[in-house]
Amino acid sequence: MRCPFCGNIDTQVKDSRPAEDHVSIRRRRFCPACGGRFTTYERVQLRDLVVIKTNGRREDFDRDKLERSIRIALQKRPIEPERMDQMISGIVRRLESMGETDIPSKQIGEIVMESLARIDTVAYVRFASVYKNFQAADDFDKFVSELRPETPPTK
Repeated sequence: MRCPFCGNIDTQVKDSRPAEDHVSIRRRRFCPACGGRFTTYERVQLRDLVVIKTNGRREDFDRDKLERSIRIALQKRPIEPERMDQMISGIVRRLESMGETDIPSKQIGEIVMESLARIDTVAYVRFASVYKNFQAADDFDKFVSELRPETPPTK
């Protein structure tokens, strides 16, 4: 592992243990060249996934990009970081277990929206506003009205 401080490629692992999510390994590393200490995380990757964008372009699946978009949607919401990490790991496992290596971005977006809807409706609406490309306040109003249960008219 390359040292992030000096670029030395000969670093040493000082400590390894399961991370909080128990699906990755946390390693404390030391660089003998500069004395720097840093942490890395390792995860099991079942297969290399490729995202098919709506314009047909293909790009490698990036877990960090998925995590960033979910963190933005959940920003300032009362959701514990562990719960967020579990959700992200669950989405990635679901994508990897689908059996396909090429996954349309639309399908990933739907899975993320489904997961967000279960844990926080505000984050769900935030994510949907970007995913569905809302252009005006009417788009929000229409989307939110679909979330509300039908109430019988009062007399």
